Amino acid sequence: MAYKPFDLTGKVVLVTGGNGGIGLAMADAVAQAGASVEIWGTNTDKNAKALTQLKAHGVKANARVVDVSKEENIVAGMQAMLAEFGRIDACFANAGVSNRWKSFLDIGGEDYRRVMAINLDGMIWTMREACRHMKARAEAGDPGGSVVAVASTAALFGAARNQDYGATKAGIIGVTNAIAVEFARYGVRANSILPGWIATDLTSQAQENEGFTKNVISRVPMRRWGRPEELGGIAIYLASDASSFHSGDSILIDGGYAKF
Repeated sequence: MAYKPFDLTGKVVLVTGGNGGIGLAMADAVAQAGASVEIWGTNTDKNAKALTQLKAHGVKANARVVDVSKEENIVAGMQAMLAEFGRIDACFANAGVSNRWKSFLDIGGEDYRRVMAINLDGMIWTMREACRHMKARAEAGDPGGSVVAVASTAALFGAARNQDYGATKAGIIGVTNAIAVEFARYGVRANSILPGWIATDLTSQAQENEGFTKNVISRVPMRRWGRPEELGGIAIYLASDASSFHSGDSILIDGGYAKF
């Protein structure tokens, strides 16, 4: 029999923040590999456009409006997805936002709370509910599953005027490491992905800044911005049986930036 570890046929994948950027690129990749996929996002127009793209691969796909900053929304969304698909084999907690403050001295207020609520709280609740399902499935005789959170190289380096964002991304690593230890007995793997400078809507202002390109992107050993689709391969790997013994890791996808 041919070795096909990256065939995701029969698997069901959830991607939060899946209607654009890195999230859509990961959802599109797992769909191409045969997985059924649901994406969560708050923009109905972007959801609909992304869903058309995913369904073009001939897989079952769904887009759901879920604001992950509210715990009750995530619980309801997860229950609705399980009613629709029957199971979740891989969960990618990707939804995230960023602020750009004039100074650390200005951080606070509702904008600060929004970053923390979406990037960290939302990730924790999403992973919690995915683990709840996977644990129950394991206890019923069907172990296994993969939970993945999208962090950032901002978790490793000093992101000036962006301390709240960096804090959420560092927190993601700690949470996934703890999940990896606690839920390994149920066959559940937990990892985080640390993208470098990827050309998405989130980085649009930096992309248009010549000074940023000169001073920062020039330090990327590959000398360019990353593309969202370059996160597709790691998504397929982590959702697949090829990563069955890979857990508790923080995986850099940054063109070598962290090593320069």
